[in-house]
Amino acid sequence: MTTKTATISDVKSATAASVKRLVTSMTIIAWTVLSVGVVLCLINLSHFSDKNVWLMVGLGFMVGSVFIYTIGTAIGLVHARRAQQADEEQK
Repeated sequence: MTTKTATISDVKSATAASVKRLVTSMTIIAWTVLSVGVVLCLINLSHFSDKNVWLMVGLGFMVGSVFIYTIGTAIGLVHARRAQQADEEQK
């Protein structure tokens, strides 16, 4: 059985439209997860304790939304930087 090795130059770069669509969808997902987390926290705020599972799940959703948003933004920034470097190399 043979294996095929790929180098970075073999990988086709993503188009700007697909990256923009990915960043937009991750932003929407992050805001949705944040909204669900806030709703869960507000519904279960009466029993403020670490034993309140739904309150802890809501807090987890809120923290997770920050990570989702950060990853989406980082993907957009990395792609923009790569496109900028490609433009500079062509000049």
